[in-house]
Amino acid sequence: MFLDLKNRSSQTEIMDDFSMEGDLLQRTLDQIAWINKWLGGNRVTIDGLEKLWQDIPLAQEITIVDLGCGNGDMLRVVADLAREKGRNVELIGIDANKFTIDYARKLSIDYQEIRYLQEFVPSEVFSNLDYDIVLSTLFFHHFTDKEILASLTAITSKAKIGLVINDLHRNEWAVFLFKLLTIFIPNPMVRKDGVISILRGFKKSELRKYAHLLGLENSEICWKWAFRYQWLIRSN
Repeated sequence: MFLDLKNRSSQTEIMDDFSMEGDLLQRTLDQIAWINKWLGGNRVTIDGLEKLWQDIPLAQEITIVDLGCGNGDMLRVVADLAREKGRNVELIGIDANKFTIDYARKLSIDYQEIRYLQEFVPSEVFSNLDYDIVLSTLFFHHFTDKEILASLTAITSKAKIGLVINDLHRNEWAVFLFKLLTIFIPNPMVRKDGVISILRGFKKSELRKYAHLLGLENSEICWKWAFRYQWLIRSN
């Protein structure tokens, strides 16, 4: 099948239905978390986070927001890392789906430093949050270019330390690798949404264009395995 990789796809994913709930969604959230862990996707976000907070004193509280937090797997990784290093953190997970947020709360019962909000980005509640660092793992590819620019304009003006954006490289080998991997995952939602996610992913030139349009003077974009971009934005 011919894949149009020149431009970002406008196809919608099953997961874009924020009213979705039930066993299929729960299994999908868990399997996406598993894929992120074992293909090194989590490491892309954590590596960026460590770069942003390396000069911040351990005792200083850092408020970290995770956009599109899913089942909260990334926040639990961050919480474990902060505990190991003796860092003082407040962690906030944001997701638009109520079922997803309820499931994340259930899985995070042993993490008092994590709280979750069912909110859209942007929303009035989100706009009123104070935060130091924003994490975005496989989040912004769900948005149009116009929506990405509008959201980042608001977020970069408020994040005191910076942002870590971890998202997909739109590439035919990424599609091939994902299809190969999901031979062993008989979940139609993961299989369909995963390919669409890649087709809605980015080229490096597109991320550079966003940075230019936003006037971001202190940002760096690096390719990471497996077909990810780490876009690190430091606050001015």
